[in-house]
Amino acid sequence: MPPAERRVPSAERRDWSSGVVRSVLPNGLTVLIHPDPTAPAVSVVIHVRAGFFDEPDRWQGISHVLEHMFFKGTPTRGVGQIASETKALGGYLNAYTSYDATTYYVVLPEAGFRQALEIQADALRNAAIDAGELKRELQVIIEEAKRKFDSSSARAHEVLHEVLFDHHRIRRWRIGVEGQLAGFTREDVAGYYASRYLPGRVIVSVAGAVEVGPALQAVEDLFGDWAAGPAAVDLSPEEPWRSDNRVRTLRGDVKQADLVVGWRAVPYGHPDAPALDLAASVLSAGRGGWLYRHLRQPGIVTSAGAYHYTPTEVGVFSISADLEPGRIDETLTVVGGLMARLGTTGPSDQDLSRVKTLIAAQWARRFESVDGRATTVAAAEALGGVAGLDEEYRRMMAVTAAEVRDAVRCYLRPDAVSAVVYLPDGSGPDLTVEGLRRSFEGPARSADPPSNAPTLPVSSRVRAVGVTRTAGVAHLAFPGADLLVKAKPSVPLVTLGWYRRRSEPEAPGVAGVGALAVRAAARGAGPFDLAALADAFEVLGGTLGTSVAADWHGFGASVLAANRDQALQAIREVVMAPRFDPAEVAREQETMIREAVQAADDMFRRPVDLALGAAFGARGYGLPAKGTPDTLAALTLDDVRRWHGRELDQSRPLIVAVGDLDPDEALDRLGGILADLPAVPSGPASASVPWTRAEARRAEDRHKSQTALAMVFQGPSRSDPDRYAAEVLAAVASGLGGRLFYALRDQRSLAYTVMLSSWQRRSAGAIVTYIATSPEREAEARDAMLSELARFRNELVRPDELTRAVNYLAGQATVQRQTAGAQASEIVDTWLLGTGLAELDDPAAEYRRVSAEDLQRVAERYLVADGRAEGLVRGR
Repeated sequence: MPPAERRVPSAERRDWSSGVVRSVLPNGLTVLIHPDPTAPAVSVVIHVRAGFFDEPDRWQGISHVLEHMFFKGTPTRGVGQIASETKALGGYLNAYTSYDATTYYVVLPEAGFRQALEIQADALRNAAIDAGELKRELQVIIEEAKRKFDSSSARAHEVLHEVLFDHHRIRRWRIGVEGQLAGFTREDVAGYYASRYLPGRVIVSVAGAVEVGPALQAVEDLFGDWAAGPAAVDLSPEEPWRSDNRVRTLRGDVKQADLVVGWRAVPYGHPDAPALDLAASVLSAGRGGWLYRHLRQPGIVTSAGAYHYTPTEVGVFSISADLEPGRIDETLTVVGGLMARLGTTGPSDQDLSRVKTLIAAQWARRFESVDGRATTVAAAEALGGVAGLDEEYRRMMAVTAAEVRDAVRCYLRPDAVSAVVYLPDGSGPDLTVEGLRRSFEGPARSADPPSNAPTLPVSSRVRAVGVTRTAGVAHLAFPGADLLVKAKPSVPLVTLGWYRRRSEPEAPGVAGVGALAVRAAARGAGPFDLAALADAFEVLGGTLGTSVAADWHGFGASVLAANRDQALQAIREVVMAPRFDPAEVAREQETMIREAVQAADDMFRRPVDLALGAAFGARGYGLPAKGTPDTLAALTLDDVRRWHGRELDQSRPLIVAVGDLDPDEALDRLGGILADLPAVPSGPASASVPWTRAEARRAEDRHKSQTALAMVFQGPSRSDPDRYAAEVLAAVASGLGGRLFYALRDQRSLAYTVMLSSWQRRSAGAIVTYIATSPEREAEARDAMLSELARFRNELVRPDELTRAVNYLAGQATVQRQTAGAQASEIVDTWLLGTGLAELDDPAAEYRRVSAEDLQRVAERYLVADGRAEGLVRGR
């Protein structure tokens, strides 16, 4: 089969491990190679079987500390050099620690594979763990722990583990607590490193544009002489099985409540694990999920989900919800009734068919990117072997409704459920065991009636005439739409989208009306009510998604390739014939108001929103695209219908299809769905949005562990040629190996998160910086940030910095094209906001034209300290 036609296994097949070559070196290190000559990139994943479960209590959080020290140098590479060398290869480098493993990964263009592997090998085998660097990095990790402690969702979920388990290490705060972290010594970290980071515990997984022979040889060359040794084994205390009800109530400075209920379940590989996985999917997968239909759709909660989490030797089944504090009891009663129904009658045949189709598509997506493939096969190998992927998939697809019912009845019982709630200070009563038990001992919820989603006839195909092709994208213009199609083989999926550029900015008094109209349209259209519309997409292998940004809006779905035409026909129905049922619009409006209230708890989003509001004032880009609590509350049904009608009349739609398709056949078939749309001319050119800097600073005080500071400077817009220089400047400044990372994090330990980005919109632009630090270091963080920005104005960046940043952007422009969804997004961006499809030809070319003088010129123009607007959420 020619390389261009190569496919990973179809979603209906079970040979997900096909093509993976496995080898074990004499020292015990396992190598996995998953070649794909059609991939635009290669990924190296190093999976170390050492995580939070391996830590005795005296070393709680040390796996995560060692993960940080991986990037802090070796005897031959100084601090920051590992990241900067990887960046110079065009690669993205990162890591994460989980309960059972620590994973390091890099994704980059294929030309840099051997060098990236050598860098990873050096970092893994020869970590310096310098005492001074460790002391500084521990302060960074403490800031990370504070950030996590400020997240009500993270707190509630981890405290649930503490409530469910008395002995097993899953009950501990994963990344450690401040007092213990501050006390770690070099001897502690080096001791853990020497006893856990050994070849027999390591899996090197390579996926993408490599040949098996050379790739395997490269791994043998770089890891083969690593001496084997006996790895320390420090198992977690076992947890005796028990059945009782427990509750915990937390309180803090939040606007909404977080509720989590859970049960001890089964570990990975247990015969009942697939049935519990399916139970979680029946509850939460898509808009057809029971939690959506009974909690989110009627507006009881803002969001809800269910999970069966199986990190090696234990399992947790949990259900979570974001909601108003006054609806805790109601939500618990609904969840209790749904669990009673699931354990009494089980899911319907329609439920199982729906979720299995979604699961098939989800598995295909796991293999679409090279890092997804490399990570998935490494995790499977660690859990018993790559072939386990095929067995896991087979078992899941074979689960029956009776098996789901029996597993729920066995493990998810009323007498074994526990709950944690995180409430706003001074709001709502504490949870009680008696109240929790009553909620789960009540009657089962009645079964949902079958949706009986109608089948829309797909319009007959047309003969595509006048097709133009640019950068691999085929364009066919109709009187009422532009159709853009691109082939992206590799997995049996197609990404579809129907998008429009906003015809005009929203007036201050109706901010969020577009978001409400788009989201309300997804609650029913044409012959579909909400439930039928959800089923119409989910039986095709996807869910209907809505997108609302400052400059554009629309709908999208990723579905199994065979269902492409039916999916676009359904999207057309949503766009052209939304029902806008008054009750459904009102429910979505209430949900959006709660989301807008909850947004104030986001310690990244909130300061940026405050800074943009100070920069642009109470209009356009100064208001959140999804509105504010006040503007949303004032919207009427007429506002929604007027906005929708105006957009249909004045804004020409773009329809995009990318994935496993033949472009000519897709143009003919999808064109038939679009040919009779009413004519809409191209929209007018965008007008510049003025930078008003109405205020120098907008600030809020909160009871938080950190202070978060965003600065916004005027910057180039999406169509301004200087945007490339702004993006290169951001690459010099941000990320691992960037100036801000080195100066503010590595050297001063001011923050865990520090960044600079080029914020580009159609009619305006900005340069945005962000840092979150301890409240007492606010002034120091501000001054340090401004000092580093001044360097860009006062001196040229070094040639090595410029080359590294340009190579990184050029490399990632290629890497980011791995998935159909990413390519579709790139096409939409260039068409709606950019200068056209020609931008796609060689996205790296404009970056390579940027000079050090260009960066200084852009910095001199925009990075003016007195011209900035600040957004500040001050912790105390």
